[in-house]
Amino acid sequence: MKRIVAAAAALGCVMAGVASAQAGETLDRVMKNKVLLEVTDQAYPPFSFMNDKGEMDGFDIDVAKEFAKRLGVDFKVETPSWAIITAGNWKGRWDICICSMTPTKERAEVLDFTNEYYAAPAVIVVNSDNNDIKSAADLSGKKLGAEAGTTYEKYIEKQLVIDVPGVDPVKPEFPFDDATAVPYDSEDTAFQDLGLGGGKRLDAIVSGYLTAKERIAKSDGKFKMVGDTLYAEPIWVAVDKGDPEWDAKIKEIFTAMEADGTLAKISDKWVGKDISSKQ
Repeated sequence: MKRIVAAAAALGCVMAGVASAQAGETLDRVMKNKVLLEVTDQAYPPFSFMNDKGEMDGFDIDVAKEFAKRLGVDFKVETPSWAIITAGNWKGRWDICICSMTPTKERAEVLDFTNEYYAAPAVIVVNSDNNDIKSAADLSGKKLGAEAGTTYEKYIEKQLVIDVPGVDPVKPEFPFDDATAVPYDSEDTAFQDLGLGGGKRLDAIVSGYLTAKERIAKSDGKFKMVGDTLYAEPIWVAVDKGDPEWDAKIKEIFTAMEADGTLAKISDKWVGKDISSKQ
Protein backbone atom coordinates (compact mmCIF):
# COMPACT_ATOMS: atom_id res chain seq x y z
CA MET A 1 0.00 0.00 0.00
CA LYS A 2 2.83 2.37 0.88
CA ARG A 3 4.43 1.64 -2.49
CA ILE A 4 1.21 2.52 -4.30
CA VAL A 5 0.87 5.79 -2.37
CA ALA A 6 4.53 6.66 -3.02
CA ALA A 7 4.14 5.89 -6.72
CA ALA A 8 1.01 8.00 -6.93
CA ALA A 9 2.75 10.87 -5.18
CA ALA A 10 5.71 10.61 -7.52
CA LEU A 11 3.41 10.59 -10.54
CA GLY A 12 1.64 13.63 -9.13
CA CYS A 13 4.92 15.48 -8.87
CA VAL A 14 5.81 14.61 -12.44
CA MET A 15 2.42 15.78 -13.73
CA ALA A 16 2.69 19.00 -11.73
CA GLY A 17 6.10 19.59 -13.27
CA VAL A 18 4.69 19.03 -16.76
CA ALA A 19 1.81 21.43 -16.08
CA SER A 20 4.24 24.03 -14.79
CA ALA A 21 6.43 23.69 -17.88
CA GLN A 22 3.41 24.07 -20.12
CA ALA A 23 2.13 27.10 -18.23
CA GLY A 24 5.54 28.74 -18.37
CA GLU A 25 6.64 27.70 -21.85
CA THR A 26 7.87 31.17 -22.84
CA LEU A 27 9.72 31.81 -19.59
CA ASP A 28 11.29 28.34 -19.79
CA ARG A 29 12.44 29.04 -23.37
CA VAL A 30 13.87 32.46 -22.53
CA MET A 31 15.79 31.15 -19.53
CA LYS A 32 17.04 28.09 -21.42
CA ASN A 33 18.23 30.09 -24.45
CA LYS A 34 19.49 32.95 -22.26
CA VAL A 35 18.07 35.51 -24.66
CA LEU A 36 14.92 37.63 -24.82
CA LEU A 37 13.49 38.02 -28.33
CA GLU A 38 11.79 41.42 -28.49
CA VAL A 39 9.66 42.35 -31.50
CA THR A 40 8.94 45.97 -32.37
CA ASP A 41 8.39 48.58 -35.09
CA GLN A 42 11.52 49.61 -36.95
CA ALA A 43 10.41 53.21 -37.57
CA TYR A 44 8.52 54.67 -34.62
CA PRO A 45 10.77 57.32 -33.04
CA PRO A 46 11.44 58.06 -30.23
CA PHE A 47 10.23 54.61 -29.15
CA SER A 48 11.96 52.38 -31.69
CA PHE A 49 14.12 53.35 -34.63
CA MET A 50 17.43 52.64 -36.35
CA ASN A 51 20.15 54.95 -35.04
CA ASP A 52 23.24 56.27 -36.85
CA LYS A 53 25.16 53.13 -35.88
CA GLY A 54 22.62 50.89 -37.58
CA GLU A 55 21.29 49.67 -34.24
CA MET A 56 17.75 49.70 -32.89
CA ASP A 57 17.32 52.43 -30.30
CA GLY A 58 14.63 54.31 -28.39
CA PHE A 59 12.40 54.26 -25.33
CA ASP A 60 10.90 50.82 -26.01
CA ILE A 61 14.32 49.37 -26.78
CA ASP A 62 15.79 50.68 -23.53
CA VAL A 63 12.81 49.33 -21.56
CA ALA A 64 13.14 45.92 -23.23
CA LYS A 65 16.90 45.83 -22.56
CA GLU A 66 16.29 46.61 -18.89
CA PHE A 67 13.63 43.92 -18.74
CA ALA A 68 16.08 41.37 -20.22
CA LYS A 69 18.77 42.49 -17.76
CA ARG A 70 16.45 41.84 -14.83
CA LEU A 71 15.73 38.39 -16.19
CA GLY A 72 19.46 37.78 -16.41
CA VAL A 73 19.45 37.10 -20.17
CA ASP A 74 20.77 38.69 -23.36
CA PHE A 75 18.62 40.86 -25.61
CA LYS A 76 17.75 40.53 -29.29
CA VAL A 77 15.28 42.56 -31.33
CA GLU A 78 13.50 41.82 -34.62
CA THR A 79 11.39 44.19 -36.71
CA PRO A 80 8.82 42.54 -39.00
CA SER A 81 5.92 44.62 -40.28
CA TRP A 82 3.45 45.94 -37.72
CA ALA A 83 0.65 43.96 -39.36
CA ILE A 84 2.59 40.73 -38.77
CA ILE A 85 3.31 41.64 -35.14
CA THR A 86 -0.33 42.40 -34.36
CA ALA A 87 -1.55 39.23 -36.11
CA GLY A 88 -0.35 37.16 -33.14
CA ASN A 89 0.23 33.39 -33.34
CA TRP A 90 3.95 34.00 -32.94
CA LYS A 91 4.60 30.32 -32.19
CA GLY A 92 7.83 31.01 -30.33
CA ARG A 93 9.35 33.38 -32.91
CA TRP A 94 9.26 36.25 -30.38
CA ASP A 95 8.86 36.41 -26.63
CA ILE A 96 7.51 39.89 -25.99
CA CYS A 97 6.35 43.09 -27.65
CA ILE A 98 7.41 46.12 -25.66
CA CYS A 99 6.45 48.06 -28.73
CA SER A 100 3.93 50.83 -28.01
CA MET A 101 0.87 48.68 -28.71
CA THR A 102 -2.69 49.67 -27.81
CA PRO A 103 -5.14 46.90 -26.84
CA THR A 104 -8.05 46.47 -29.24
CA LYS A 105 -10.79 43.87 -29.57
CA GLU A 106 -9.16 42.27 -32.61
CA ARG A 107 -5.70 42.14 -31.06
CA ALA A 108 -7.00 40.71 -27.80
CA GLU A 109 -8.25 37.69 -29.73
CA VAL A 110 -4.69 36.69 -30.67
CA LEU A 111 -2.50 38.41 -28.06
CA ASP A 112 -2.47 38.83 -24.29
CA PHE A 113 -1.92 42.29 -22.82
CA THR A 114 -0.06 42.08 -19.53
CA ASN A 115 0.33 45.64 -18.24
CA GLU A 116 0.15 49.30 -19.23
CA TYR A 117 3.49 51.09 -19.20
CA TYR A 118 2.69 54.50 -20.71
CA ALA A 119 -0.06 56.47 -22.42
CA ALA A 120 -0.18 59.04 -25.22
CA PRO A 121 -2.92 60.46 -27.47
CA ALA A 122 -3.46 60.21 -31.23
CA VAL A 123 -3.19 63.34 -33.38
CA ILE A 124 -3.53 64.74 -36.90
CA VAL A 125 -0.42 65.86 -38.81
CA VAL A 126 -0.56 67.89 -42.04
CA ASN A 127 1.94 69.49 -44.36
CA SER A 128 2.72 73.03 -43.25
CA ASP A 129 1.25 74.38 -46.50
CA ASN A 130 -2.18 72.94 -45.61
CA ASN A 131 -4.62 75.43 -44.12
CA ASP A 132 -7.81 73.51 -44.90
CA ILE A 133 -7.57 70.86 -42.19
CA LYS A 134 -7.90 72.39 -38.75
CA SER A 135 -9.62 69.58 -36.83
CA ALA A 136 -10.97 66.04 -37.17
CA ALA A 137 -14.20 67.46 -38.59
CA ASP A 138 -12.22 68.55 -41.67
CA LEU A 139 -11.05 65.01 -42.52
CA SER A 140 -14.14 64.17 -44.57
CA GLY A 141 -13.22 62.99 -48.06
CA LYS A 142 -9.49 63.28 -47.38
CA LYS A 143 -6.67 60.84 -48.06
CA LEU A 144 -5.22 59.97 -44.67
CA GLY A 145 -2.00 58.06 -44.17
CA ALA A 146 -1.39 55.60 -41.36
CA GLU A 147 0.84 52.63 -40.72
CA ALA A 148 -0.93 49.42 -41.73
CA GLY A 149 -2.41 47.45 -38.87
CA THR A 150 -2.38 50.36 -36.41
CA THR A 151 -5.15 51.90 -34.35
CA TYR A 152 -4.70 54.98 -36.54
CA GLU A 153 -5.76 53.06 -39.65
CA LYS A 154 -8.76 51.66 -37.73
CA TYR A 155 -9.67 55.18 -36.58
CA ILE A 156 -9.70 56.48 -40.15
CA GLU A 157 -11.94 53.55 -41.12
CA LYS A 158 -14.21 54.31 -38.12
CA GLN A 159 -13.66 50.78 -36.82
CA LEU A 160 -11.49 51.47 -33.80
CA VAL A 161 -12.53 50.04 -30.42
CA ILE A 162 -9.97 50.27 -27.62
CA ASP A 163 -10.34 47.23 -25.39
CA VAL A 164 -8.18 47.47 -22.27
CA PRO A 165 -8.25 44.35 -20.05
CA GLY A 166 -10.69 44.76 -17.17
CA VAL A 167 -12.28 47.92 -18.56
CA ASP A 168 -15.34 48.41 -20.75
CA PRO A 169 -14.41 48.85 -24.45
CA VAL A 170 -14.15 52.45 -25.65
CA LYS A 171 -15.10 53.65 -29.12
CA PRO A 172 -13.76 57.12 -29.99
CA GLU A 173 -15.86 59.79 -31.63
CA PHE A 174 -15.54 60.08 -35.42
CA PRO A 175 -16.55 63.68 -36.23
CA PHE A 176 -16.03 63.30 -39.97
CA ASP A 177 -17.73 61.68 -42.94
CA ASP A 178 -15.99 58.89 -44.82
CA ALA A 179 -12.28 59.39 -45.44
CA THR A 180 -9.81 57.23 -47.37
CA ALA A 181 -7.25 55.33 -45.32
CA VAL A 182 -3.91 55.00 -47.12
CA PRO A 183 -1.93 52.25 -45.32
CA TYR A 184 1.87 52.18 -45.27
CA ASP A 185 4.32 49.51 -44.18
CA SER A 186 6.25 52.24 -42.36
CA GLU A 187 5.42 55.70 -41.03
CA ASP A 188 8.70 56.85 -42.58
CA THR A 189 7.20 56.42 -46.04
CA ALA A 190 3.93 58.07 -45.04
CA PHE A 191 5.75 61.17 -43.82
CA GLN A 192 7.87 61.22 -46.96
CA ASP A 193 4.70 61.32 -49.06
CA LEU A 194 3.12 64.01 -46.88
CA GLY A 195 6.32 66.01 -47.25
CA LEU A 196 5.69 66.31 -50.99
CA GLY A 197 2.90 68.76 -50.21
CA GLY A 198 -0.64 68.70 -48.93
CA GLY A 199 -3.03 66.85 -51.25
CA LYS A 200 -0.38 65.44 -53.59
CA ARG A 201 -0.32 61.92 -52.18
CA LEU A 202 -1.80 62.53 -48.75
CA ASP A 203 -3.86 65.22 -47.10
CA ALA A 204 -2.87 64.27 -43.56
CA ILE A 205 -1.49 61.52 -41.32
CA VAL A 206 -3.01 60.10 -38.16
CA SER A 207 -0.25 59.19 -35.72
CA GLY A 208 0.74 59.11 -32.06
CA TYR A 209 1.42 62.46 -30.40
CA LEU A 210 4.93 61.70 -29.18
CA THR A 211 6.25 60.20 -32.42
CA ALA A 212 4.53 62.95 -34.44
CA LYS A 213 6.19 65.56 -32.22
CA GLU A 214 9.56 63.90 -32.82
CA ARG A 215 9.12 63.86 -36.59
CA ILE A 216 7.86 67.46 -36.72
CA ALA A 217 10.84 68.68 -34.69
CA LYS A 218 13.22 67.12 -37.23
CA SER A 219 11.31 68.11 -40.39
CA ASP A 220 12.70 71.63 -40.91
CA GLY A 221 9.20 73.05 -40.76
CA LYS A 222 7.55 70.65 -43.24
CA PHE A 223 4.81 69.42 -40.88
CA LYS A 224 2.47 70.64 -38.17
CA MET A 225 -0.09 69.17 -35.80
CA VAL A 226 -3.64 70.49 -36.03
CA GLY A 227 -6.76 70.27 -33.88
CA ASP A 228 -7.31 68.59 -30.55
CA THR A 229 -6.08 65.11 -29.73
CA LEU A 230 -8.29 62.43 -31.33
CA TYR A 231 -8.42 59.82 -28.57
CA ALA A 232 -6.37 58.58 -25.63
CA GLU A 233 -4.08 55.61 -26.26
CA PRO A 234 -3.16 53.36 -23.34
CA ILE A 235 0.03 51.50 -24.24
CA TRP A 236 0.47 47.93 -23.00
CA VAL A 237 3.03 45.15 -23.19
CA ALA A 238 1.81 42.40 -25.53
CA VAL A 239 2.67 38.69 -25.70
CA ASP A 240 1.40 35.65 -27.53
CA LYS A 241 -1.68 34.11 -25.93
CA GLY A 242 -1.86 31.41 -23.34
CA ASP A 243 1.12 31.64 -20.98
CA PRO A 244 -0.04 32.95 -17.57
CA GLU A 245 3.31 32.28 -15.89
CA TRP A 246 5.08 34.49 -18.42
CA ASP A 247 2.39 37.17 -18.02
CA ALA A 248 2.89 37.12 -14.24
CA LYS A 249 6.68 37.45 -14.55
CA ILE A 250 6.29 40.45 -16.88
CA LYS A 251 3.94 42.17 -14.44
CA GLU A 252 6.32 41.47 -11.57
CA ILE A 253 9.33 43.01 -13.33
CA PHE A 254 7.43 46.03 -14.66
CA THR A 255 5.97 46.72 -11.22
CA ALA A 256 9.52 46.78 -9.83
CA MET A 257 10.76 49.00 -12.68
CA GLU A 258 8.00 51.51 -12.02
CA ALA A 259 8.43 51.40 -8.24
CA ASP A 260 12.18 52.06 -8.32
CA GLY A 261 11.91 54.88 -10.87
CA THR A 262 13.55 53.07 -13.78
CA LEU A 263 10.64 53.63 -16.20
CA ALA A 264 10.50 57.32 -15.26
CA LYS A 265 14.23 57.66 -15.88
CA ILE A 266 14.02 56.03 -19.32
CA SER A 267 11.01 58.11 -20.38
CA ASP A 268 12.72 61.30 -19.20
CA LYS A 269 15.70 60.38 -21.38
CA TRP A 270 13.62 59.99 -24.52
CA VAL A 271 10.68 62.39 -24.22
CA GLY A 272 11.77 64.79 -21.50
CA LYS A 273 9.09 63.81 -19.01
CA ASP A 274 7.72 60.84 -17.14
CA ILE A 275 5.17 59.05 -19.32
CA SER A 276 5.51 55.78 -17.44
CA SER A 277 2.65 56.40 -15.03
CA LYS A 278 -0.87 55.69 -16.24
CA GLN A 279 -2.67 58.75 -17.57
